[in-house]
Parts: sequence; structure tokens; C-alpha cells
Amino acid sequence: MQALVTGASSGIGLMFARQLAEQGHDILLVSNQAEELAVAATAIEADYHVKAIPLYKDLTDPSSAEELHSYCHEHGLEIDILINDAGVFFFNYMTNVPMERIERMLNLHVLNTTRLTRLFAEDMQRRRKGYILNMSSLAGFLAMPGIQCYIATKAYIDNFSRSVWYELHPYGINVLSVMPGAVDTGLYGLSPKLRKLAVRLHISIPPEKLVSKALKALFRGKKRCMPGLINHLYLPFVKHCPDWLVYSLFRRIDKFMK
Repeated sequence: MQALVTGASSGIGLMFARQLAEQGHDILLVSNQAEELAVAATAIEADYHVKAIPLYKDLTDPSSAEELHSYCHEHGLEIDILINDAGVFFFNYMTNVPMERIERMLNLHVLNTTRLTRLFAEDMQRRRKGYILNMSSLAGFLAMPGIQCYIATKAYIDNFSRSVWYELHPYGINVLSVMPGAVDTGLYGLSPKLRKLAVRLHISIPPEKLVSKALKALFRGKKRCMPGLINHLYLPFVKHCPDWLVYSLFRRIDKFMK
């Protein structure tokens, strides 16, 4: 089977590409980091002896989903596994963030995740087989200042994915929403020391462990995957976090605003 992975030049996306290649799948790697993408594709081909195609594409561009879909058709790529992993993150007051930056996040997380799912699901529906994985987040359950746009988009991805699961499942297509808590990548801008501490305390999960659990859930036909027992324990608490505690936490973490 052929897989398409967005955000595949680093972090979780790269780990998805590597683990799928290890399973014997050819990979189309998509990212807006051209140099890192080329290095990743070369390494995957050398390590796993599969075909790995690097494709530079900025998925914050509203037209990029249709361009990517057209590229696959023009080059005879029949995508059986779609991994929508590309994402961005920032922490700041909404009124301090330029509208352009907000729109880029909405284009990437909402508009193009929806478009890619729609376009490739139609192809899969004709073949009556396929797998689509959309990266949501445990944050989608929260209401939290500083990450208001991020959590809103992740809530959308989760609800969208689980709803489409019902539509596509009768055609042999599985759609999975993955909702991790913190993941040990550079997305949040934490120092290496804090990242190591978070992993030791099981606050964050290594990307290779997350991806392994997510792919198992995808191929088993699950609707949602929330890796990590601690996240299930946290969830009832964070969903009903009192306002005074939210304000207290926000004052302590405002130094991470960017």
C-alpha cells in the first residue's frame, strides 16, 4: 500500500513515515521544510528499502490540498493510507496574534485537513478500502487562554473525523482521530531539560510510542485513539477545571507566549 504523510520532515510526521515504511509501505512525504524532507526521504529508502518521495508543499496555502491530490493522480500514486499530521502551534493572547498567523493555522488544521480527507476519501470509496488518520489533541477537550485557536481546531478535527467514520466505514474505510496529550517534540518550544523531565513524569509521550499505538488503532478500525493511561486519568479533571485554577496556571505560563 502507498501512504501519504503530511508534516513528514520531522517530529511525529517523520515517525509516522518511518514506521509505515518499516511495515513495507511506499511513502509520499509532504512538508514545507524542503531540505529536511529530502534528507528524511533518502534515509527512509536506505533504511527500509521502500520508495520514499519527498514533496515540498505549504499546506497553510488554501489551494495546496487540491494541488497535492492532483499531484498524486498525475504521478499514478494510489494513496491507501492518508496521515494528516502537519500542524502549527503558538501560545499568546488572541488579540496579540496577527490575523495572518491565525488564518494559517485555520487553513492547515481545519480547511486543508477537511479537503484532504474529502478528496482522498472519494478515491478510497471507489476502491472500497483505505485508512485516514487525523491528528487531533487532548487539548480539544479544554477551554484554555493562550491556545484558544489551537484547541478549537483540534476539537473540530476530532468531531469531524469521528463523524466521517460513520459515513465511510461501510465502504471499508477507517477514519481515526488521534488525541494525544503532550508529545516529546519541539512543537511547544520547551528546553531539552524540561522535555526530558516531562517524559520521566509521564506528562508527555515519546513520538515513537504515540505513532505505534496510533497505527495499531488505525488498522483495527477504531474511531479515536488517546494514548497514555495518564491522559484518561487527567481528562475528567481538565474538562471541569475551575476558573480560578485556569487563571492561576495562565499567569505562571505566560512566559512561554510567542
